[in-house]
Amino acid sequence: MPAPIRLRRTSIAITVLASVVAFFAVFAVWAQRQLLESDTWTQTSTKLLADERVQTALDDFLVQALFDNVDVQAQLSKALPDNIQGLAGPAASGVRELALRAAAEALKSPQVQDLWAKANLRAHETFLQIVEGGNATVSTSGGLVTLDLGRLITQVGDTAGVDLHGKIQPGEVQIVILRSDQLGFVQDMVNVLRQLSLALPALAIALFALAIYLPRGRRREAVRAAGIAFICVGVAVLVTRSVAGGIIVNELAKTEAVRPAADAVWGIFTTLLRDQAVAMIAYGALIVVGAWLAGRTATAREIRRAMTPVLERRAWGYPALAIIVLLVFWWSPTEGTSRLIPSLVLIALFIVGFEALRHQAMRDFPDETAEQALDRWKERFTGLRARMRRRREAPEEAQEAVATDVRLEALERLARLRDSGVLDGDEFAREKERILAS
Repeated sequence: MPAPIRLRRTSIAITVLASVVAFFAVFAVWAQRQLLESDTWTQTSTKLLADERVQTALDDFLVQALFDNVDVQAQLSKALPDNIQGLAGPAASGVRELALRAAAEALKSPQVQDLWAKANLRAHETFLQIVEGGNATVSTSGGLVTLDLGRLITQVGDTAGVDLHGKIQPGEVQIVILRSDQLGFVQDMVNVLRQLSLALPALAIALFALAIYLPRGRRREAVRAAGIAFICVGVAVLVTRSVAGGIIVNELAKTEAVRPAADAVWGIFTTLLRDQAVAMIAYGALIVVGAWLAGRTATAREIRRAMTPVLERRAWGYPALAIIVLLVFWWSPTEGTSRLIPSLVLIALFIVGFEALRHQAMRDFPDETAEQALDRWKERFTGLRARMRRRREAPEEAQEAVATDVRLEALERLARLRDSGVLDGDEFAREKERILAS
């Protein structure tokens, strides 16, 4: 087998392998950011509480915890006159209904949502302290990670007219996140996750770079294949997220009443994963467009020719590139533009793409000048105005003659492109056939 063919096949195989690694890298990075970054965890938990479906499911839990920890009927009995203390029971039921409505209103308030965010932040920081070995205040031996809801329930009680201050002690109403007997396993998983979130993206990038480097003479096709691979990985992640979400929600939602909340939790918890998948698709599309722009089609060559005067002079090209990069970061279409390392990688890709396009343009059009480009644009603009004027002035029966003139002008321009070396014989024939068929 000839070496070039063998190298191309090897490049394709490496691209496929890189795609598989990139697929798992997306999940590793998502899990590391979602589970091990306190800010991301807190932002996600805040979004969860702000969702009405989650609020509905949380109402019952908070009110039940309130009645489990406080004898509401006894409190009402003490407050009522002796002759109507028998109404304490029905009144307690009424307070429960009131508490449910109060909880629904309280969970929407900024104050309660702030308490929720702070409780989640404390719980997550404690979790990280424990899995990383503990500190002076948190021990890894016998440690628990809990989400304390005492202050949240007190706030709900205030809204419902039940005084709970001093009645619910810290740690009395809490959700256990991690127990000491789970510590070793969780520590191992955290270490593996952190290593994978660094190693897998680095390995995927290295494999894509190798796949592009190997097929000398066909590297543009390798770049295009990498872009298509990025798009495929992004789509695969979105499909996996959807399928896994259906399975997990079905497992967690044992009744239809809690299904909306389970759907909301999964959707919000995997928002970052969805954003990463969309970013992969966007980056892949950008790479494919760049590969096409460096191709041999007549349109791509004409665009490169028009860009050559700017690309040739770095003093012009890099300021233009800087404006494009700044616009991308101002737009911030993906989550990666708000993080340092992905941002640096994106900037590096822009620079590499600029230099590759610059060398391609200078190789194809070494004598192109800004004056020549300006003259061509003026000629096109003048021709366009002339055609529009003829179409406006020509009677209906002369429209076919005008269309014939347009085709003749297009063929003459095509012949000039062939004579100047912009088009080769095959490209000239294809474009001629397209014009005559129009």
